Amino acid sequence: MIHPHITDALKVPDLVRLTDGLVLLRFESMKIYSALAAVRHLLERGTVRPGQTLVDSSSGIYAHAIALACHRYGMRCHIVASTTVDSTTLTQLEILGATVERVEPSRNLALDQELRVRRVREILAERPGHHWMRQYHDGIHYLGYHEVADRIAAEFPATPLTVVGGVGSGASTGGIVERLRTRDPSVRLAGVQPFGSVTFGSQDHHDPEAIIAGIGSSIVFDNVRHHLYDTVHWLDFTHAMSGAVALLREHAVFAGLSTGAGYLAAAYEARRHPDRLHLVIGADTGHRYTERVFARHAEALEPAALKPVEVRSPQEMAMPWSRMTWQRAPWPADRKERAT
Repeated sequence: MIHPHITDALKVPDLVRLTDGLVLLRFESMKIYSALAAVRHLLERGTVRPGQTLVDSSSGIYAHAIALACHRYGMRCHIVASTTVDSTTLTQLEILGATVERVEPSRNLALDQELRVRRVREILAERPGHHWMRQYHDGIHYLGYHEVADRIAAEFPATPLTVVGGVGSGASTGGIVERLRTRDPSVRLAGVQPFGSVTFGSQDHHDPEAIIAGIGSSIVFDNVRHHLYDTVHWLDFTHAMSGAVALLREHAVFAGLSTGAGYLAAAYEARRHPDRLHLVIGADTGHRYTERVFARHAEALEPAALKPVEVRSPQEMAMPWSRMTWQRAPWPADRKERAT
């Protein structure tokens, strides 16, 4: 097949069998699906027009995805970049035609995220013709993952399935599982979170090395639909690093830090539920984590010796790894304050 644009080639994930009960859904850059569908839908609906500037903040892979989508559909792109965005990604963004500004270095990722959103609001006030993509809040970002879900359903018909992945904005795990459950309501979803994220209540726990960009949040994300999740895992940096290193060592898969955390959580779930197939989402490759994670492989822990503390509520969680049966519960209404 000859693709009309590089995004068609990059977006398609590979299914890799890791064990009998564990399969990796490996993306080169997962959010390309979301960005392409969102921009296409906005154009078709007339919300934006060709040549208009789309703006959003990002810690990395969404910035690359939206820049590629803008390149394909003839849009302009402005990114407010996190301090965690690496130089390779920044260079690609600039060559693709995106304008990029980075927020001032912050003492932690929570402040970094707040500063980025604040800067986006300033840009919109200065340039009202720009369109904010709102990847964290606009349900349009669920649309692209329906195609991914359809492929999974075709590949594993009549298979008891559990999807495991980083929560992040909520769109990837949420979009895939919502679509899968239209065919099979028994599909389970295990979400992975870092400590320090408000999304599932771990904001009071501080992980000094937390750089698991993209799977947690210091602000409330409307795109996270808590009622979709059956189980939640919270992991610290060392455990996520150990999972990423183990994935490379045992299966020759070079994937990002969130994939390492998901792999560790999925392997644990697979041991508990050997009757189900566990599909772990690998959002991106490991290249941007080479120095911060893989160069430290000698520090990685032995995954077989690791297991989470089982908790009954977020208030009981403890570092470095906690697991809670969420049971598709909604987030309490009195804790839905908007931080943006």
